[in-house]
Amino acid sequence: MKNDKKGNQYRVNEQIRVREVRIVGEDGSTVVPTRQALDMAREQGVDLVEISPNANPPVCRLIDYSKFLYQQKKRAKEMKQKQVKQEIKEIRFGPQTDEHDYNFKLKHAKEFLEEGNKVRAYVFFRGRSILFKEQGEVLLLRFANDLEEYGKVEQMPSLEGKKMFLYLSPKKAGVAKKSQQKRDRERDEAEAKAEEARQAENDAAAKGGIFANVKGGDEILAKLSKVDDQTD
Repeated sequence: MKNDKKGNQYRVNEQIRVREVRIVGEDGSTVVPTRQALDMAREQGVDLVEISPNANPPVCRLIDYSKFLYQQKKRAKEMKQKQVKQEIKEIRFGPQTDEHDYNFKLKHAKEFLEEGNKVRAYVFFRGRSILFKEQGEVLLLRFANDLEEYGKVEQMPSLEGKKMFLYLSPKKAGVAKKSQQKRDRERDEAEAKAEEARQAENDAAAKGGIFANVKGGDEILAKLSKVDDQTD
């Protein structure tokens, strides 16, 4: 049995003391007595590694234990690299934010959520502006509603001292769900561009005939026109 450098994270070979185990591999799985599984491992020159001890019966693989640990380490590293680093981005409002400023901050919030980050939006009440706390709450609720397709509300607007907070998290890390309206608009724009391209080709063909789409076609047409003029 090979030494377990992971502090006995997995039971291997004679450490597996149950009556029977399920062996899994590329060809499927089969349940055999543990003694038979150990014999199979010895015949193949590998180890019997328990990968799922809580299953009934426990699930094992016939594999070199050092290779198994390397695969586990590699898989964990790949999963860590794929994880989106999530940050909390702040958006600050005043209780009487104008429409232009609101739309500007709404755009940034969409970008933050699309990147997989959380958004903490808050209204800061300075001095007597605390009298407009209901107006601030309405603003935050509108903000949450306008971001509905990008994020979900983690915490409804709540007043903490002179600030009223709203917390949003992305619906799906790194990916924003497109609304049907946006998908329809993108499709219409693509169809319009394709139609413009077709029309341009038709116009060019009508103007230049056979040489319309040939490289250097304009020069050929100019030469032909010059020949026609000399003939006349």
